[in-house]
Amino acid sequence: MRKLLLTLQGHMKLNQPITVRDAASLINARFAGNPDQLILGLEEIHMVAPGDLTFVDVEKYYKKALNSAATIILINNEVEVPEGKSIIISDDPFRDYNRLTEHFQPRLPLNIQGQPILGKNVKIGANVVFGENVRIGDNTEIGHNVVIGSHVNIGQDTLIYPNVTLYNYSQIGNRVCIQAGTVIGGEAFYYKSRPTGKDKLLSKGRVVIEDRVEIGANCTIDRGVSGDTRIGEGTIFDNLIQIGHDTVVGKNCLFASQVGVAGVVTIEDNVILWGQVGVNKDLTIGKGAILLGKSGVMSSLEGGRTYFGFVASDHRQALREFAAARRLPEVLQRLDQLESARNEI
Repeated sequence: MRKLLLTLQGHMKLNQPITVRDAASLINARFAGNPDQLILGLEEIHMVAPGDLTFVDVEKYYKKALNSAATIILINNEVEVPEGKSIIISDDPFRDYNRLTEHFQPRLPLNIQGQPILGKNVKIGANVVFGENVRIGDNTEIGHNVVIGSHVNIGQDTLIYPNVTLYNYSQIGNRVCIQAGTVIGGEAFYYKSRPTGKDKLLSKGRVVIEDRVEIGANCTIDRGVSGDTRIGEGTIFDNLIQIGHDTVVGKNCLFASQVGVAGVVTIEDNVILWGQVGVNKDLTIGKGAILLGKSGVMSSLEGGRTYFGFVASDHRQALREFAAARRLPEVLQRLDQLESARNEI
């Protein structure tokens, strides 16, 4: 069995599918359903497709997982199996999902070095380190002290400034500019709390930077857990931007300095985030939205509008205040009506 997962179009797919029976055997777990049903890939719940295995370990999310597009569900309870699907029963799905992804895509040693395949007129600075299976397109320039991991592709006419780090599996397009000190492909900030501490969900995805993207100095873009973190064509980042795992940023967006975006966020085309905007996880910002500086995004926003504001306080009190503030126009209108009625007496 080949121990390598391929990431294709944002999905981690097995080179050679395995059966539910074989997957359960790998983690010493029980299963229910068709033992010969094939697992085509492994995916976290937010990005599943038919044929995928996903995991769930919290009862309130059982229904979401079982009704998702995933065909095989790694779960910590014996439940009714949906038609056409299978389950693998584990006492710890989080741990066993990590065991499966690590089995098929083992972590590469940090000291791997290889020879890149270079296009025409490529310029490489001093002290640049390459992993295995690196490809660099024509007319690209790599500055001093850059570290490029394994299975990295860099397109044509791209500028990689000094001290940039490109982790394994990063994909960089044509005419991209990445300024000094930026880190592409860091591990996802995704942990499960235990009585003994916090366990990390292993990162096996990629970062994909499309054509004509500009990324400022000292930015950090985390790789997907199982799929892709993607930055769309023509998008521009200022310095000091953080993008979380599995987030998708659309085309021709503009992010000013110190913007922070959490994981599993979808930001559609032509969105502008001004300085120090913070975006919560697992939401969508619609096409053409504008967020003014220091705004905090806690829920999905419609496109084509401009937004501003957020004050951090006790969340229960804050929610009551927000609810009251929304009623102010109505209250003021009623006061005006009362005042007019009094003046008529």
